[in-house]
Amino acid sequence: MQLIILGSGVGVPRSKRSAPGLCVKVKNQPILFDSGSGTAYQLPKAGINYHRIDRIFYSHVAHPDHINDLSAIVFAKKYDYPGRKDSLTITGPKGIKRFYENLERLFPTIKNPPFSVTILEVDTSQIEFNGIVVESKPLYHGDVESVGYRLEFEGKSIVYSGDTDYCHNLVELARDTDLLVIECSFPDGFKVKGHLTPSLAGRVAQEAGARRVVLTHLYPLCDRYDILGQTQKIYQGEVIVAEDLMKIDV
Repeated sequence: MQLIILGSGVGVPRSKRSAPGLCVKVKNQPILFDSGSGTAYQLPKAGINYHRIDRIFYSHVAHPDHINDLSAIVFAKKYDYPGRKDSLTITGPKGIKRFYENLERLFPTIKNPPFSVTILEVDTSQIEFNGIVVESKPLYHGDVESVGYRLEFEGKSIVYSGDTDYCHNLVELARDTDLLVIECSFPDGFKVKGHLTPSLAGRVAQEAGARRVVLTHLYPLCDRYDILGQTQKIYQGEVIVAEDLMKIDV
């Protein structure tokens, strides 16, 4: 498997960090997790054919920095030539169905594409397709419905936290994972409710026994502090600070 970071930032526009989005390639099949603003244009930069994306998983729908480009991706799939025919499955927490229905009302041009669209709402769930298992658990992101995901294939696993604070479900989801892609919104000393700091991200990784960690969802303040060192004070394994278009093999 290969992880590709499409966006390592947040909803604050920056030249070097796009809004959240990542892709996991399983035998060259791309699976998309979140698609904040600009994700659609990051895909070709990363060498990913958006027509080949059959599955998109969303951590939450309440915040635009994680889902803004859903309509852009569906629109591109509908109007590019030759047009897409294969079905598209969009998965997210409670509220994703209503969100998509509202998108169709706002943007009638994405309605009735030449392919079927299935919307799945998940909580504590498990989805299997093509030998891949994706497990989800609800995480704590304040009052927002949010889920994290664990993708497993042939004995290897990647966990994506989405936006979350420290919680038991995140530790369990990341248990013994090969790669934990975890939000690290603010440096130590700048804690915000519903988000993690480097020390808390390290605590999750250490308690879960994760083998490697990627810190992502980085607010601009993170670039002014040694978030790598802050994490390594708690977590003994390898820590990587995400950058846009970074590729990591698992």
